[in-house]
Parts: sequence; C-alpha cells; structure tokens
Amino acid sequence: MLRKNVLALLFIATSLFANAQPQVKEPTFGSAEWSQDYEPFRIAGNLYYIGSYDLGMYLITTPQGHILINTGLAASADMIQKHMEQLGFKATDIRIMLSNQMHFDHAGGMAAVQKLSGAKVMIMEGDEGVAQDGGKSDCTMGSILGVTFAPVHIDRILHNNDKIELGGVVLTALKHPGHTKGSCSYMLTVKDGAKKYKVLIANMPKMLPEVEPNGMESYPNVAKDFEYTYAVMPKLQFDLWVAAHASQFDLHKKHQPGDKYNPEAFRDRKGYLEKIEVLHKEYLDKKGTK
Repeated sequence: MLRKNVLALLFIATSLFANAQPQVKEPTFGSAEWSQDYEPFRIAGNLYYIGSYDLGMYLITTPQGHILINTGLAASADMIQKHMEQLGFKATDIRIMLSNQMHFDHAGGMAAVQKLSGAKVMIMEGDEGVAQDGGKSDCTMGSILGVTFAPVHIDRILHNNDKIELGGVVLTALKHPGHTKGSCSYMLTVKDGAKKYKVLIANMPKMLPEVEPNGMESYPNVAKDFEYTYAVMPKLQFDLWVAAHASQFDLHKKHQPGDKYNPEAFRDRKGYLEKIEVLHKEYLDKKGTK
C-alpha cells in the first residue's frame, strides 16, 4: 500500500511539473530559407558562418572555448553541431552564447545548445524577460503567439558598450533597440596573420508590421528607440560586416559554397548605409514623417 501511495504521489508531482512547463509552439510562418542548410565557412580570422541559408549564426573560436551568436530555429541546434563538426570544432566547447535579438528565428535553439554545452547565456537588457518566458512577453508577437521558443536561463544581462571576453577575444555589445527592446549588435577585431579586421555583427533596425510607432502600449518607447538606433548605426566604423539575416547583408552575392576564403568580400560600407537608409525610410513612412 505504501509503495502504491508513493508511486501515486510521484505521478501527481510529475504531472504538475509537466503542466507547469510552457507549451512551446514555434510559428510555422517565415521563409523556407530559414531552415535550409548552407555550407559553413570562414568569414575572417577566427569568425565563421555556421547558419542556415538565411539565418545568420556566428561562431568565434578561441583557445579557451567558443562564442556562439544566434541559434536560429529550434531545429537549428542540430545544424549548429553538424556545421561546427564540419569546421573541426565541437559544440560542447561553446562557452558563451549571445543573440542579436530574442525572436524565435534567432533564439529557437538556444536552450538546447545551452543544455548541450553548459555555455553561459548573455542577453541585452530589454530582452531578458522575453528570453526567460520563451517569447510570451514580446511586445509584438507575445500576445498573439504566446511561447514560441524554449525559455532560456540567463547568466548575465548586458548593457550598451559592455565587453564580453574569452580566450583573448573581446566583443563590444551595442544596444540597437526597436526591432525588439533589447536588439543589439556586436563589434570585435579578428586577426588574420598580420592583418586585423574590425567586424560588425549587426542587428538591422527592421520595423515589424505589427509595430505602431505613433503609440504602442506594449512598447511605449518604440519610436524613441528606433530613432536612436537610426541615428547611431550609420556612425559605426568597421572594416567588415554581417547581420542576423543573410539576406540583410547580401551573403549570397558575396559568397557561394565552395568559394575560397576571402574576408574582403564582406567589406561593404556602402551597402550597409544604403540598407539602413531604406529601413529608416520605411519607418518614417509609417510614422507619417516627411
């Protein structure tokens, strides 16, 4: 009888625990290119592209372990492992995980990779709540879609201009809010023999259709944040740049699978400024500003 009672209590406890877990429903909308495989390659120095055809995921290698920026969709966790192995690295050696923004298409695999590697997750202020509740509190998608990715344990909340250091690599976190409250970019210098490249891993300031820049209860400062971001991003100085989406920096015009190593392909300040200008115009048009 005692054994039956213990088993019954264990069953009830397990059921309550399971019911307490958020039900993740990753959205099915979006481009097929988000999950399409793409051959990983070396961008410059110790910086590698390990993402899908359109979702930018970036690996920075060091002698003391690695830094991963973005994890794509939930299924991309397997893609990350595979791509790292193709390049001669192990996902279990990831020590720090970052994201340009906490939307499901960039953070869907974060909890799984964190569990696999034990990496410390660092999230920009403004996005920490969204990371912890799996997107439920997101200002645009949360009320409509609920939990869209597995909640993530956060080890450090980042602030604008914070430094992230590992194995001789130093990244600067740059807060570029608007797309989400904690959208951010990262700047680092990579070495390639005698050469050095200052690289920007950008979160481009794209305004989602659901955003109302003239007044939005779930994000009262959205207009102020976007205007700040449109003002500061064109002033950034760098040699090479990439972004959270491959399409945003014309990856497929600059690199094709099998191409030789060529960091100079990503030296494109003109393209960077033009794309920000287009996004700024879209914002101004919706806001009704001439």
